[in-house]
Amino acid sequence: MEKVYIGIDVGGMSLKGGLVTVDGVILYKTSIKTNASLGVEHFLNDIKTLIKDLINWGKENGYEASGIGLGIPGLCNPKTGMIDYAANLHMEHVPLIDSLKEFGLKCALSNDANVACLGEAKFGAAKNYNNVILLTIGTGIGGGVFIDGKLFEGGEGKGAELGHMIINVDGYLCGCGNHGCYETYASASALLRMTKEAMMKTKDTKMWEYCENDINNVGGRTAFECAKLGDKVANELVDAYVKNLSVGILNYCNIFRPEIVLIGGGVSNQGDFLVDKVKAYCKERHYGYKNSPEVEIKVAKLKNDAGIIGAACLVMK
Repeated sequence: MEKVYIGIDVGGMSLKGGLVTVDGVILYKTSIKTNASLGVEHFLNDIKTLIKDLINWGKENGYEASGIGLGIPGLCNPKTGMIDYAANLHMEHVPLIDSLKEFGLKCALSNDANVACLGEAKFGAAKNYNNVILLTIGTGIGGGVFIDGKLFEGGEGKGAELGHMIINVDGYLCGCGNHGCYETYASASALLRMTKEAMMKTKDTKMWEYCENDINNVGGRTAFECAKLGDKVANELVDAYVKNLSVGILNYCNIFRPEIVLIGGGVSNQGDFLVDKVKAYCKERHYGYKNSPEVEIKVAKLKNDAGIIGAACLVMK
């Protein structure tokens, strides 16, 4: 039987799993609702049920599972196999890998943004690059770092928290307890806050019409879609957001000197309209400092499959 790899993408809302070939192709996907509120034992049993489904499908179709990789939305330790703290799952000190010994397969875990970066580096938009930064932009900012052809996780797997680089010492309060974190200025949540603030200052913007004159209808697309229509306030707002996003990218260029930076998450749906502006800002500033190599900036490719594929990559030879 052909050998394949199991990738499990653990989310706050759902547990998604897939059988992945050595070429990064998902042969079969399945998912179940995350019921973390029912406790650790129920959570672990749900993961086992998902894995059993994947193994059985594989056997029925001529594939043998050779390993299990898991992406976790929180702090986890790849060496101990523990979920140390996952706020969205309301869990800490969970011996996840030990609980999977019954399968007799090699198992590994890492942070969900780390595995997404690994998936993109191996089979996505950063394939054939050795030095990659991934930013997943949503409610917060997740990050992944792939250096010299290997995933960088840091001490106890708790590095690469790119959203919590401080870019304004006395800035906005972050959910982590610090002030001025990158994600308080460049996440989708930050864009939402900036949009509402701009709209409250003036009625002379298409953004009010776009939101049907209800501030509660403001979304992540509001500023971008109105900027495309030529709205002055929306364009100024988008430029301010791009500046925040790009300043962080320039910092990562200086720290890691990647060959490519990938932008993922909901904001990345703006495609070239966003990326071209970020590229222009970074190019004007020499990608960090004068005579530095140019850094490619692209939208991540694997989208919702990045977690499954990247998790599977953790156990591929």
